[in-house]
Amino acid sequence: MSLHSIRPWREIPRRKSRQIMVGNVPVGGDAPITVQTMTNTLTTDVAGTIAQVQAAADAGADIVRVSVPDEASSKALREIVPEVSVPIVADIHFHYKRGIEAAEAGAACLRINPGNIGDEKRVREVIKAARDHNCSIRIGVNAGSLERHLLEKYGEPCPDAMVESGLDHIKILQDNDFHEFKISCKASDVFMAAAAYQQLADATDAPIHLGITEAGGLMSGTIKSAIGLGNLLWSGIGDTIRVSLSADPVEEVKVGYEILKSLGLRHRGVNIISCPSCARQGFDVIKTVEALEKRLEHIKTPMSLSIIGCVVNGPGEALMTDVGFTGGGAGSGMVYLAGKQSHKLGNEGMIDHIVEQVEERAAKIEAESAKEAAE
Repeated sequence: MSLHSIRPWREIPRRKSRQIMVGNVPVGGDAPITVQTMTNTLTTDVAGTIAQVQAAADAGADIVRVSVPDEASSKALREIVPEVSVPIVADIHFHYKRGIEAAEAGAACLRINPGNIGDEKRVREVIKAARDHNCSIRIGVNAGSLERHLLEKYGEPCPDAMVESGLDHIKILQDNDFHEFKISCKASDVFMAAAAYQQLADATDAPIHLGITEAGGLMSGTIKSAIGLGNLLWSGIGDTIRVSLSADPVEEVKVGYEILKSLGLRHRGVNIISCPSCARQGFDVIKTVEALEKRLEHIKTPMSLSIIGCVVNGPGEALMTDVGFTGGGAGSGMVYLAGKQSHKLGNEGMIDHIVEQVEERAAKIEAESAKEAAE
């Protein structure tokens, strides 16, 4: 059994929500919080889009969204969907017919924006297409594209306007006896988004898709998303997340998992616990961790690895991780396996040895899990 499960020391009770299906992936209820991203290729570039979807899936994405801005993109979707291993959400704005075409093309979910999809008659046509083709729907409210009448009513984008927009569209779906939907209410302002989501969580039992929209580049967007999404997830709100970064979609997936891992809500791959390093370090911690992060990207088994430069905190951290290395003196340190002191290791060649130990431990954890499942 992996020792990763003892961190953190408390569990977060999640908000109770209905469960829907996005293709073969459950969202809401007691299902794991899913991680999403979105392609940034031209959808008409079928090969490029397929490659990007698969790269995201390999990084752990459970669901991938693809923009469908025109009829050519709808046609491309017919070629993309059968070639990828994860459900595809069609991102629909302005043209409701694209939603109908995307449902016909095999999309697992349709994202519609209340602020620009059109009147209720058009929404009903999208609902019919979703029902006919076994699609779910995401009501995607965005502070930057609210309906004109709500902006006139409230004077500016605000949480109340966002929630009212979302609830109005929930009513349309429910009045048409359609219940396979989830909802988001995103803003680039962390406080506005958090307030809107908190209100929304109290107003509906629909699964909630979390995101801080247009969060920024890799560094700034990661911090902004971690604060906004982390606050909501800590409160038990959120059934699926997308971290919006001006970066490679794979980076969005990685950040999404790191946010969930830090809260003990989802585990995938190696969680590296490492010190910032100081004059006491017995080896170059920063370069070692950089190398290990790259070398261990292929590990999907949830497990933990501690890399600590000296004996101040090293032994204590190692007791709580699957594999650990604590720097010592005279160019060597101590390796810990399954929380127990195992053997000394020289700094030279340590990265290769640690990778080998992690791979062996991952294989052992997987074998134990398979045995437990068989019993």
